[in-house]
Amino acid sequence: MPRATNAPASRERRKRVLDKAKGFRGRRSKLFRYAKNAIMKAEYWSYRDRKTRKRTFRNLWIARINAACRANGITYSRFMEGLAASGSQLDRKVLAEIAVSDETAFLTLLKQAQAALESKKTAKVA
Repeated sequence: MPRATNAPASRERRKRVLDKAKGFRGRRSKLFRYAKNAIMKAEYWSYRDRKTRKRTFRNLWIARINAACRANGITYSRFMEGLAASGSQLDRKVLAEIAVSDETAFLTLLKQAQAALESKKTAKVA
């Protein structure tokens, strides 16, 4: 009995890999053997870097908020503590955008945080 290679399915599978490798340089986009390896690495890196991107953006937002806070005489951690005490629901992404684009709104939030810290401090003393 002759060996069955299942040529249509194999060709389709190889074509799918080569289509994913479109845009890669040299043999990585032309030859199945090299394209398969390049695709595996690319998918691994894209999965990993989707996680890294979230981390990097959070660091950027914190740096922006911290810079705006220190320009107004308060540290980032005290500002965030005051916002939590005041019951604010704004996340770091929105706070960073406000800090960069709308200084008056950020000053309002800063005053609100400082007032909440003061009331927290007096409640602790009493």
